[in-house]
Amino acid sequence: MSGVRPGTAAPRGGTASRGGAGTRSGTGARPGGARGANRAGGEERALTSVAAGDRFHGEEPEHTPRLWHVTLSVSGARAPLTEVRRALEQLAHDHPFLLTSRYADDHAEIRYWEEARDLHDAAAVALRLWGEHRQTAGLPPWEIVGLEVIDRATYHQRIAAGYGPAPATPVGVHPF
Repeated sequence: MSGVRPGTAAPRGGTASRGGAGTRSGTGARPGGARGANRAGGEERALTSVAAGDRFHGEEPEHTPRLWHVTLSVSGARAPLTEVRRALEQLAHDHPFLLTSRYADDHAEIRYWEEARDLHDAAAVALRLWGEHRQTAGLPPWEIVGLEVIDRATYHQRIAAGYGPAPATPVGVHPF
């Protein structure tokens, strides 16, 4: 960390996270007091941070895939309902991981579980889904207008609390 002033101590325990640098003074000693004593006026505590992707002890390794609940919303010019339904059914057939698709003549919502290393990977796959399968499934030329990606624990917390993406409709393709 480049913002730490020389002579400031690291947080209690004397170690920094993998993303931080801890103390820069080498000894951690401060003028006018022992390590851990109350800070004199004007002294700042060294700040540490956790780099993106860092994990704490006890968490699963970074390479272990996790489950992410994805809600993808698309919208565009009106299309015949029968064609929208047929296209979403084809997408569900091609990719059985899709849980629920809801549709109208100018928008649709797709919900599914994605297995990915982290949120970034799950979101990247979701953002490619509509465009990559537009031709093969015959999807309308709609644009993505919304994306929500939440981890499994958050999804279940929301359901238990009675809010969030409740099981909107049974599995399958349904009109709004």
